[in-house]
Amino acid sequence: MTALAPDDITALDACALSDAIHARRISCREVMQANLARIHRLNPTYNALVSLRPDDELLAEAEACDAELARGKSGQGSRGWMHGLPQAIKDLAHAEGLPTTLGSPLMTDFIAKEDGLMTARMKAAGAIVIGKTNVPEFGLGSHTFNEVFGATRNAYDPAKSAGGSSGGAAVALALRLLPVADGSDFMGSLRNPAAWNNGFGMRPSQGRVPLWPAVDVWINQLVTEGPMGRSVRDVARLLQTQAGWSPDTPLSIAASADWAVAEGRFDLKSQRIGWLGDLDGYLAMEPGILDACTQGLQRLEGLGCAVAPARLDMPPARVWDAWLIWRRVLVASRIAPFFLQAANRPRIKPEAVWEFDQAQRCTANQFLAASVARTQFHQSMLKLFEQHDFLALPAAQVWPFDIGERWPRQIAGRAMDTYHRWMEVVIYATFAGLPCISVPTGFNAAGLPMGLQLIGKPQDDAGVLRLATAYEQAIGDWLAVQPPLQG
Repeated sequence: MTALAPDDITALDACALSDAIHARRISCREVMQANLARIHRLNPTYNALVSLRPDDELLAEAEACDAELARGKSGQGSRGWMHGLPQAIKDLAHAEGLPTTLGSPLMTDFIAKEDGLMTARMKAAGAIVIGKTNVPEFGLGSHTFNEVFGATRNAYDPAKSAGGSSGGAAVALALRLLPVADGSDFMGSLRNPAAWNNGFGMRPSQGRVPLWPAVDVWINQLVTEGPMGRSVRDVARLLQTQAGWSPDTPLSIAASADWAVAEGRFDLKSQRIGWLGDLDGYLAMEPGILDACTQGLQRLEGLGCAVAPARLDMPPARVWDAWLIWRRVLVASRIAPFFLQAANRPRIKPEAVWEFDQAQRCTANQFLAASVARTQFHQSMLKLFEQHDFLALPAAQVWPFDIGERWPRQIAGRAMDTYHRWMEVVIYATFAGLPCISVPTGFNAAGLPMGLQLIGKPQDDAGVLRLATAYEQAIGDWLAVQPPLQG
């Protein structure tokens, strides 16, 4: 098949790897062997992947994929573009036969009896599920650690946090343990870890990627699954696989995401980028983050985009207050079953207990008032898009912090009053249901990565991907910086 060394195989992004497999230049078995060798070498140090399946089972599945290609003609033996690609599922989603622990000691014995919808769609496209990616307990907090598997370490500095909740996925991508990754995003869970590991993480439009199974399909719309990748084309291709209407989720979007459209021609000189920055000083930012994002914006200006300051019409403190009510109600409803037995309470992380307790004091009238505020915020964002084609914000308010911390207690001397206040910068795309991608924007003096959020108009996922594709061509120097591997 090929004379490529294992590390040369894992260096290929998902689309390039797919092309090589379908051209029969690389076998699926060679791909699996290369990834497993790298996983066994690096994962013990970084702890990105958990619940890994046995090597012999995975190699047998890879050989079956090769046999299918050999029997087919003109690609007819292929299951899809992900044929033979190793894939690990975020440990908040179901994959048949594997644990779904949610990072909780209360869930260590739970084995999924069927695939979640996202997993099923990736399998149908040919992916081989090799295990799960690590998460914070219940996915809460943008710092991937739990009492079941421990902490996931940042790819660029193992002494630092990987971010979260898709921290395991982001680190697996950065270390080239996986060609592409899935994740989910409520409060920046695809964007923050991508920023901290020099990759691309996209939160799709609300409803673009249906979430199933789910206890509620009408109100719980702030969380969405989505793609991460080492290249924008990988993100776009995986989004196309994950997206599309499902009868199980009636608020999902009927139109799929066409990755080919995202690669179409794009007139950069007509694009207006509104830079929200730190919201006129409202958001606390660690030194260097705004400067790093400004460097990214300058790259966009170099491509012909017009970048100008932008300002929210709605007081951000009011947005935060409404957000708090929405989040605590949705989070509490998701974890409420674990509180039915009093003996469970001491085994649940304090931040989850706080979310649950806060929600018990929330009335229906308060929730409806928060929904009205959210509606007003959405309208204010639409007004901004009358002046700008895209909006930009930092992807994080702090640089990757020490892995031993639970969460940053202060930023630039300003105290954080909740365990997630330091992540406030990511709520705006989520609360408005807008598509948003985190793109790399360089490194600080310590070699730690940062990212920039690019937010698009309602349901303009393709536009966001087009802008990110153009931007990617201007940041080759940042993308070329590989993690200083330990392991």
